[in-house]
Amino acid sequence: MRFRDRVHAGHELAERLRIRQEAGTLTHPVVLALPRGGVTVAREVARALEAPLDVLVVRKIGAPFQEELGVGALAGDDPPLFDEHALDQLGLSETALADTVERERAELHRREELYRRGRPAPELRDRTVILVDDGLATGATARAALRQLRRQSPERLVLAVPVCSPHAADLLRGEADEIVCLHRPAVFLAVGEWYDDFEQVTDDEVLAALHGQ
Repeated sequence: MRFRDRVHAGHELAERLRIRQEAGTLTHPVVLALPRGGVTVAREVARALEAPLDVLVVRKIGAPFQEELGVGALAGDDPPLFDEHALDQLGLSETALADTVERERAELHRREELYRRGRPAPELRDRTVILVDDGLATGATARAALRQLRRQSPERLVLAVPVCSPHAADLLRGEADEIVCLHRPAVFLAVGEWYDDFEQVTDDEVLAALHGQ
């Protein structure tokens, strides 16, 4: 299964979730997107479910020599969640990553202020929380997000993505009450390979989605 772009992926994911909603398993939902890429997908889900849309900003902690290589993640003011296996494999320590964590924490807060513009975070207690991203490669950022959300006592916690790696699905199985993934290819290199158009989403596009434009 391939997707033309994030809007197409959002439509497909929304249809799968709408069936669950009609069956009564997604009561009183709120949709939270992992920005930036997840916002475009989540907007279509929120529209289909007639649910409020908001964001949960999470930052990947990259290796010092290759930022795209994630070794952990940050959610809110929670302590960093590291991939201990990755640290061991790369010969890294949490102490050695302190400057990276500080930098990513600052960027996290910058984006929260930009996207929220003074709005409080939504109340999640006793609601069905649907966390949406455009895809899962390692699952590190989603895991950090799910753990933060779980502490807010939602009635049900659902992770919904168009495509995910088998590794990420296995890693997150115990973190969410349900994982909805449309496509789990056996060979998975990157999320973008399953999209014809995977252009980076801008801050302006995130703001437009959050404000219904």
